[in-house]
This record gives sequence, C-alpha cells and structure tokens, in this order.
Amino acid sequence: MYLCCTQMTNVECHKNCIMKKYLVLALAVIVTLGTSASKVETCSIKSKLLNAKVQYNVYLPDGYDRSLHYPVVYLLHGFTDTYTAWVERGNMQKIADEAIKSGKARPMVIVMPNAGGPKTAETWNGYFNMPGWPYHDFFFQELLPEVEKKYHCGGTKDMRAVMGLSMGGGGSTVYAQRHPDMFCACYAMSPWLTDAENTVRPGNNPDKVALVKAAVTQNSALKFVETASEARKDSLRTVRWYLDCGDDDFLFDQSVRLHQLMRTRRIPGELRVRDGGHTWVYWQAALQTALPFAFPR
Repeated sequence: MYLCCTQMTNVECHKNCIMKKYLVLALAVIVTLGTSASKVETCSIKSKLLNAKVQYNVYLPDGYDRSLHYPVVYLLHGFTDTYTAWVERGNMQKIADEAIKSGKARPMVIVMPNAGGPKTAETWNGYFNMPGWPYHDFFFQELLPEVEKKYHCGGTKDMRAVMGLSMGGGGSTVYAQRHPDMFCACYAMSPWLTDAENTVRPGNNPDKVALVKAAVTQNSALKFVETASEARKDSLRTVRWYLDCGDDDFLFDQSVRLHQLMRTRRIPGELRVRDGGHTWVYWQAALQTALPFAFPR
C-alpha cells in the first residue's frame, strides 16, 4: 500500500520525494548504460567456397551508429583457438572500450573470424588455402565484403587494419604482405611466420596439423620479404608494420629475422621486445598498443 503526501508528515513526504528522485536517476543511468555501451555480436556466414558455416564475433563501439562509417580491424586468433578466444581470454572488449574512451584509439569495428579449433587433428586450422579448405579465398572474397557492408566499416585501405596472435599473427602478416593495397597497418603478436623446420608427415592422408604446418611454410612471411622484387618492396612500404614478441617466446627468433630482412630492404617497421612468453598476459598488453597503432588519431 502506497501513501500519498497528504497522508504523511512533512518529514515523511520529504523523504519519499528524495527516494523517488534517486530512483528515477538510478533508472536513467541504467537505461543509458544499457543503450550506449559497446557490445559484441556473434554472427555466421555460409561460405560457398568452404562449404561450411563460419562464425565470427564483431565488436561494436559505444555509441555505434549505422549512419556513420567506421574503420575496421580484423583480429585473428591463434592455433587451437576459435573466434571466441579474444573475447573470452583476451579481454578485448574492455581493452577496446578503455582505448577508445581515453582517446588513444578511434571508435572502430573489430572482427574476429573463426579459423580453427582445439581438435587439431580433425579440425581445419589456419588462414591460408589448403587442399579442400581455401580459407584465404574465403576471407577476401566472402567474409570481408559481407562484414564491411553489414557493419558500415572498412571499404578502403586507410580504413582497414589486420592483426593477430601466433597463428593469427602470421596470418595477419601474410595477408598484409599479399594485399598491401587493402590494409593500412599490420600488428603481429608473437607471429608464427614459417614452419620450415618441420615437414608434412608421410602418407596419403596427413592429418590437419600437418596440413596447416605445410601451409604456414608455403606462405612463409620470411621468404616473401627475402625474395621481394623492387616493386613488391615498394608496395610493402605502404603498410605500417609492427612486430611484438616476448623475449621468452619460442617464436622470438622469427620476429627478429623478419625485422632484419625488412631493415636490409628498407621496409620501415617497428619491433618491440618485452618481458614475457607465448601467453594471454602478453597479448592483452600488446592489444593495448595495437588498437591505437591501427588508426592513429
């Protein structure tokens, strides 16, 4: 039963009014937070090239407005992970929110496509074309056009960046190397750039681990720079490059080697070495630098 002010003392009525004001204010704050905060959507695309449904997560910044056009980052996961890894383990939503809110990074759309899974012997892993799994073609011919149309983002080189960790770090490097006209920046974290020290296991039916190892070597980011023509080197100079690898990372030497190759060929790029290994703690810290690097304010 509610009492109107005529049934209360002046003190009770005053207290009741104050409580109502606080309640209205609290509701207004809740509504504001609920309607303007960033969000992550899970979507899927039916790929004709892969003959499969591919899921992906999309980060939409606080205040996302479909009437505007946003820069887009393609954020790639590592070997054995899925499209959920950057959200569930990489803390990317909070990192992106803080980078944008602080003014360090521009409001952007971040796309995290699936390219693997933990059952590596039977699940396709990797960002390159393999026998029966043309993922590279799928990414550029199907995923990228659909995402950018749906979310009003990208569309031109200066509005598109690619980055990732480990297998995704190598994938992002190779994508930017082979499509320098499409990406303004590449940020590779602990990148897996080649697997030349291993070979595909013998037999007519190698498992999918062997296939992805072979694909990484066939698409070696190191060999690409090592054998680059003058025209190719010119095109690579149009991309801003950043290699970020921990001093305890088992892939450390590959990042150093790529940086050396780029230096000798006068292809500008950043190399940062911090204390750390092949861990999510390291990659979360790297992402704080990567997002502002993608599209400088």
